[in-house]
Amino acid sequence: MKKVILSVAVIIAMGLTSCKNETKKVEDTTTTEVSKEITMTDLSFGVRGNCGMCKNTIEKAANSVEGVTSANWAVDKKKIDVSFDYTKTDAMAIHKAIAASGYDTEQVAGSEEAYNDLPGCCKYDHEMAMNQTGETKSDDHSNHDH
Repeated sequence: MKKVILSVAVIIAMGLTSCKNETKKVEDTTTTEVSKEITMTDLSFGVRGNCGMCKNTIEKAANSVEGVTSANWAVDKKKIDVSFDYTKTDAMAIHKAIAASGYDTEQVAGSEEAYNDLPGCCKYDHEMAMNQTGETKSDDHSNHDH
């Protein structure tokens, strides 16, 4: 009789212990999901460029930075909108990546070597205004290769 009571007590203790561990795992998962949403940041800043090919290069450079989830450069406004996880990167890292591809940003001058390797239609005026609110007409060279 003692063996039966002892066996039942051990089974109940094991059952309660495993339920307690499962509940804790669910709480950990919920906390992680909430913290991911909070770390996202949106940023807009000016980037010099001319055409659709510039758009592809600028967006590719921004998206190459770890933590960047989206990048959209507006040809007419000379402005990029970027969403990123600020726990993985910061604004300056994005500016530097774009500058390394040959394009001036509001905070970092483009690499001269990379600029010299750009196609002719992408050789922008280093004095052009950035981060514009109005629309200006621009040649779009996205349908051809150089």
